[in-house]
Amino acid sequence: MIRAWQDELWRLAGLLLSGLLLGALFGHVAAGLLVALGIYLAWHLYNLNRLVRWLKEGKSFQPPEASGIWDEAFERIYRLQQRNQQRKRNLHRLLKRLHKMTTALPDATVELRPGSEEIEWWNTAAARYLGFEYPRDGGQRISNLIRHPAFLEYLHSGDYEQGIEIPSPVNEGQTLRIRIVAYGGGRRLLVARDMTHVQKLERMRQDFVANVSHELRSPLTVISGYLEGLLDDEGLDARCADALRAMEGQTRRMNRLVDDLMLLARLESDEPGVGTQAVRIADLVAQVLDQARALGGDVGHRFSIDIDEALCLVGVESELYSAFSNLVFNAVRYTPAGGEIRVSWRREEDAAVFSVSDTGPGIEAHHIPRLTERFYRVDAGRSRECGGTGLGLAIVKHVLLRHQGRLEIDSEPGRGSRFSCRFPLAQVSDCTEAKALEL
Repeated sequence: MIRAWQDELWRLAGLLLSGLLLGALFGHVAAGLLVALGIYLAWHLYNLNRLVRWLKEGKSFQPPEASGIWDEAFERIYRLQQRNQQRKRNLHRLLKRLHKMTTALPDATVELRPGSEEIEWWNTAAARYLGFEYPRDGGQRISNLIRHPAFLEYLHSGDYEQGIEIPSPVNEGQTLRIRIVAYGGGRRLLVARDMTHVQKLERMRQDFVANVSHELRSPLTVISGYLEGLLDDEGLDARCADALRAMEGQTRRMNRLVDDLMLLARLESDEPGVGTQAVRIADLVAQVLDQARALGGDVGHRFSIDIDEALCLVGVESELYSAFSNLVFNAVRYTPAGGEIRVSWRREEDAAVFSVSDTGPGIEAHHIPRLTERFYRVDAGRSRECGGTGLGLAIVKHVLLRHQGRLEIDSEPGRGSRFSCRFPLAQVSDCTEAKALEL
């Protein structure tokens, strides 16, 4: 680059010197210099014209022949063109690979245009699951092709954190789980996965659990009856009595487990909303606390109650009782003698919250995300000693899902635990108004 500028300066100096000598020869020095500068300017304009024509034609990337600074300019532009062409080729190959990969995806994938519901592109699976045809559906609004009410509400909501499940537009017997992902430039990507097989397996599991639980009920009832009869015998040997009492205790535990399994199966299979009414949480909590005090016996738990009696919750009373009682009974089981259990039902800014706090041993952070799994136990031995089935928090989770609520858990080892059920304000009503309607 420096050499090119040096050559250019020498060229300019040579022209000026020639003009100066020519002007001196004819007695017009200024005119000679002007002629020299004119020739220099014409040479630059000539090369500039060649550059424009070269860039405009674009038929060949070979640069025009030149010298000095223009040779350097042509060479550098030529190198830029070569690099750009290489980038284009790489990008083209990348796009082809991406297109092949997305076409081969088993999930339906649809790209929407920026800030619009119009379809930009879709893969082979989208044609199979959603019935899109090329080129007929290119540029169509996706809301005109998928008209299921749940999908339209999801599409227009703008909240795509959770997906939805709807029947396929081309096959009512096929269930699709649809998720929309927003990304750069206001674009959105719709991904639909076939969940039919997963749903069948889930139904098989639910049916199996429900049937097994139902079949266990009868033999357990018979066993419980015989054990009670044998224990009523006053002449029973002490060793036999101890064994029978242990058997009776395990039978009661099995009965509780069967009851919880059947409740979970019903929560999973029944349509939500059946039997919905305005539930007086204050009365419900009073029933739960009566049983909790009986469960705690004489260990001396202290109960602190903060209940808004005017705050009702729209839901199914039996399901809410199951959820709240599980939380309170867990607090009773895991709080040591003399500990405090706080129960609260209050309206907050954006929700109505039922919370149960205890002064128990607390839970380590890595256990918390798994507490609502079936049969997950932080301490299996202690859970069995306390009479738990391992299904309580799973029941709580399913009840809250059926009431548009969510469970929040705050706990630290040695500082107790707090379980909070948050319900949207849309689920809340005024107990005074509910009572007036009943009258």
